Amino acid sequence: MLLERIHHVAYRCRDAKETVEFYRDVLEMDFVLAISEDRVPSTKEPDPYMHIFLDAGQGNILAFFELPNSPPMDRDHNTPSWVQHIAFKVKDMATLLAIKANLERRGLEVVGPTNHELFHSIYFFDPNGHRIELAADTADPEMLRKLHEIAPKMLEDWTRTKRTVRDAAWVHSKELSAGV
Repeated sequence: MLLERIHHVAYRCRDAKETVEFYRDVLEMDFVLAISEDRVPSTKEPDPYMHIFLDAGQGNILAFFELPNSPPMDRDHNTPSWVQHIAFKVKDMATLLAIKANLERRGLEVVGPTNHELFHSIYFFDPNGHRIELAADTADPEMLRKLHEIAPKMLEDWTRTKRTVRDAAWVHSKELSAGV
């Protein structure tokens, strides 16, 4: 493989300071660095910005741009709000539940835990309106192996029909998944 890992993922934020405080204080991410310039490095376009970087663990960097001269932030209204999200892995279910309790103490609305059979997760929004998912893996290696094996056929069937492909429906059936 040519790629080593994700260098960083960048999103827009309304307020850089508020964003750093949220990710630092709520999710315990380290505020790594900030870059502020008057011109966009790649296009040389004049557009002052603040670019912040937070450590999401193991070298994964989550970055944000505050763009004061751009129109106000908004979301893609043609995409349901549950689709676009940032998902982070947590150690286990106990950690997931502890974080959920902490988020709720802070007044955040949290959905879940949701059982996806492969993992359990909770969902909430950051101050910028970005949906965040925290997930605790629960799948066994054999289940993941089988899902990997059938993925190409599922993609081909979906591409051909644009209808739900049921080859992995066994994941949601306790009786069938027990034998996998």
